[in-house]
Amino acid sequence: MVTHVAPAGWPRQVRPPDAPDWETTAHAWLLDLCPPEYRTYPALRRHVVVLARFALRHVEACQASVHAGLSECRADLRHVADPDVADAAVETWLAEDARLSAVRREVGLVEEALRGRRFVARL
Repeated sequence: MVTHVAPAGWPRQVRPPDAPDWETTAHAWLLDLCPPEYRTYPALRRHVVVLARFALRHVEACQASVHAGLSECRADLRHVADPDVADAAVETWLAEDARLSAVRREVGLVEEALRGRRFVARL
């Protein structure tokens, strides 16, 4: 009995490593994470492990942008928005930071699997 194992944090849109067509689902999911222009680059269309690296860097850049936005949010909005609006903006930045952290983990796991790592079930 063959069991395909995906670790905690694995994206639900991607089949577990070594499952039929798992790399196809990984490729489609990674492309969806990236800017639309990435679809036009032949190297990213042909080499899923290269796409995974680009996707990882893209997500990390988004995280850096969120961190900058969060650190500057109150000062940037001080003269143009009420304090409750600035609070809502901070909460939005925090929610986006949490979302991106989860996506970063997912992309990292997919990249590891594309590079040959396999995961074992834990009891």
